Amino acid sequence: MPRMTMIEAVRSAMDVSMERDGDVVVFGEDVGYFGGVFRSTQGLQAKYGKTRCFDTPINESGIVGAAIGMAAYGLKPCVEIQFADYMYPAYDQLTQEAARIRYRSNGDFTCPIVVRMPTGGGIFGGQTHSQSPEALFTHVCGLKVIVPSNPYDAKGLLTAAIADPDPVIFLEPKRLYNGPFDGHHERPVTPWSKHDLGEVPADYYAIPIGKAEIRRPGSAVTIVAYGTMVHVALAAAEDMGIDAEVIDLRSLLPLDLDTIVASVAKTGRCVVVHEATLTSGYGAEIVSLIQEHCFYHLETPIVRVAGWDTPYPHAQEWDYFPGPVRVGRALAEVMEA
Repeated sequence: MPRMTMIEAVRSAMDVSMERDGDVVVFGEDVGYFGGVFRSTQGLQAKYGKTRCFDTPINESGIVGAAIGMAAYGLKPCVEIQFADYMYPAYDQLTQEAARIRYRSNGDFTCPIVVRMPTGGGIFGGQTHSQSPEALFTHVCGLKVIVPSNPYDAKGLLTAAIADPDPVIFLEPKRLYNGPFDGHHERPVTPWSKHDLGEVPADYYAIPIGKAEIRRPGSAVTIVAYGTMVHVALAAAEDMGIDAEVIDLRSLLPLDLDTIVASVAKTGRCVVVHEATLTSGYGAEIVSLIQEHCFYHLETPIVRVAGWDTPYPHAQEWDYFPGPVRVGRALAEVMEA
């Protein structure tokens, strides 16, 4: 089986989807001739031509608006917003048009679009290239929201998203593009070529949207995470020597609540980790659901570890980034209570 980085897996997902279905088109800023700012679409224009993979003006609302129109007429656009931080001009199109068209047309029209966005920090991008806006999408009925943590999932979930009849927000943690990042920034990153989840089938396959994965079984405490924070959670559990069960959500909307509830019912303790700011972050929804469904199983209060309620800093990035030390403190807190 070939080894791929997450960039290569994302590209492979678009490639096999375009080959399989002539209605799939890919476009965005610099995604054609240049191959994307992270080279995620490199070679697709040369292979499929300028009508199926093409560059757009620097206009996010125009990119998403055009995709919605194309989708209404039967195409399946997979578009790229260069950084998730740039999606705000398109937020109206995504929430008021893409997410609503099936309902407002009584099913006469659907919106099979995928909006890919590199998300999160860890690359010294500062406040306008490091945001994690997933909670802004999970609040919107009609959208699906996916955050993969590895190349195997990235390809399988993206192919499923492209085939989905409704709009999907596909957030790609850019710190994971070339290797798993465990939050120990002072250590060299292990490339995906040396990681089990870097093995990615070259052919078409799909992973069902809405199904979490247990990355590390355990019985002492449950850690719920997604994206880059999955690897941070694994590192923290290892560093602390705690028998933690680590759940990789993969899909935020729809959410695999059954897997979370079964784990917390078993362990009685829970830590929720995400990179986005704490207040009104997606972790608050997870905590609320766990409290509702696992109240009589909980031995201690649930603890959240998240980014600080401030714009993402440039000079103090590692003080902001929820690393294994902060997750370790949360684990110690729930274990000692």
